Amino acid sequence: MRLATALLALALTGCAQLPKSTPPATTEARLSGRISVTVAGDVHNRGTGGAASFELFGGPEAGRLELTTPLGSLVARAAWRPGLVTLQTPNEERRFDDLDALTRELLGEAVPVAALFDWLQARPWPAAPHEKTASGFEQLGWRIEPRLPALVATRLAAPVVTLRAKLDGSDEGTP
Repeated sequence: MRLATALLALALTGCAQLPKSTPPATTEARLSGRISVTVAGDVHNRGTGGAASFELFGGPEAGRLELTTPLGSLVARAAWRPGLVTLQTPNEERRFDDLDALTRELLGEAVPVAALFDWLQARPWPAAPHEKTASGFEQLGWRIEPRLPALVATRLAAPVVTLRAKLDGSDEGTP
């Protein structure tokens, strides 16, 4: 996976990183923790995955997602607002049509970043219908199992994508 490769390379070199951004305004929403994404393999392709610490600022309409290595180096910053989605890495800055295109490039599969703001807080995203399940809910083709302060989201279509996130402020296991 591109994210795993980038994080590993940057952790080993230790010198290539993005400069830290200015602290967000106090009214801007902020979620932080650890995240891992695994894409299941099949007969033709090996599964892939990656993990990083994250900070998620803003909201679905306008926001920022920053990914850091275990050593604290900022290795990727995604930012979005109406009409503009960008990804900064230590080597380049790229523009994308939307958040799905960005996550597809970064992770290998589309991940609904806009919904993550709500999913991480154990609630369905209000912009799309959902169905309750015994362990959470299904929305946008994903099974969401919130276990505050953690989340397991599994895409139901092939290839199966599993996103695990754990918000800061808890010492229970890793995502």
